[in-house]
Amino acid sequence: MKSEHILFERRGGVGLVTLNRPQALNALSHAMTRDLHSILRDWELDSNIAIVVVRGSGDKAFCAGGDITALYKARGTSPKHSHQFYWDEYRLNTYIKHYSKPYVSLIDGIVMGGGVGVSVHGSHRVVTQNVIFAMPETGIGLFPDVGATYFLTRCPGETGKYIGLTGVRLGAGDSLYAGVATNYTVAEKIDDLLDSLIAHPLQLEKILAEYSGIAQEGCLEGLRREIDKVFGASSLDAIFATLENDTSPWASNTLEMLRGKSPTSLKVSFRQLQEGRSLSFHQCMALEYRLVHRFISGKDFYEGIRAAVIDKDGCPEWNPRLLEAVDDLEVEKYFSPLGGEELSLEGLGNK
Repeated sequence: MKSEHILFERRGGVGLVTLNRPQALNALSHAMTRDLHSILRDWELDSNIAIVVVRGSGDKAFCAGGDITALYKARGTSPKHSHQFYWDEYRLNTYIKHYSKPYVSLIDGIVMGGGVGVSVHGSHRVVTQNVIFAMPETGIGLFPDVGATYFLTRCPGETGKYIGLTGVRLGAGDSLYAGVATNYTVAEKIDDLLDSLIAHPLQLEKILAEYSGIAQEGCLEGLRREIDKVFGASSLDAIFATLENDTSPWASNTLEMLRGKSPTSLKVSFRQLQEGRSLSFHQCMALEYRLVHRFISGKDFYEGIRAAVIDKDGCPEWNPRLLEAVDDLEVEKYFSPLGGEELSLEGLGNK
């Protein structure tokens, strides 16, 4: 199968996927999402393929997210294009979650947003010392998606809510602690690890153990008490109030991060990450599709993209600008059913 920005190779018993768009940090286009889903279906039925391995090309990123520039260009003129992009992306995320064969992501560099969606749901996520993991969506007027409603709410304590609301960047140690990574190796051994998997695909666990190393300790575990205290609050307003009354460097830095995010995104994301704990994976994905429908129809998402990647001025004009101006009734609308437009996950594994 040929794809413009993904390489698909059969190497021994390994189905090797290389996200091949290094000039865009391997950002996922709509076509890439559909092509990846198609080849995964073929390989799942192929008895000669024992495991799937996914990697990124270039030396900077596994995948820095979805192609939000394309979504920005389609604003106002082709909402159906944006709806279809997320429909296909969320179905792919769900398919990976229930994939019947080992699905190994070799993450060396940046992995954010959509890149998380095509890695974190697989069986094995191998990170190196170069990993930069983040869910930065509240900073572009969106919400942590691609299954974050599920996986962030299963991180230790309140760390997932902290990660999702602030967009904080995690290194290898913190990625392992949070559970978004499963294994660690140094970048210099990635190619050898892949060669070993190709030579002995049925010895996956043994090979990962042979190439494992000790990641540098992160910050999350040491901050658990503070994170749980602040982000375990019953409201977003309470989170801000607690941080404002705390003079520690961590609290000041966290408050600064939150103040740069879309107030609407923060309100919606807080509730999303409250509800996700009691939802199945399929329910989480259906909820995310409802939310993204409403964000596509709003203004903050496009303003966030403009400020971050179009004009790159870093100065989004959120509407509303203040947290207290976000109407709770408007937030409620984001969570309401879509009627006949609900996301269909039929045939994509267990709920």
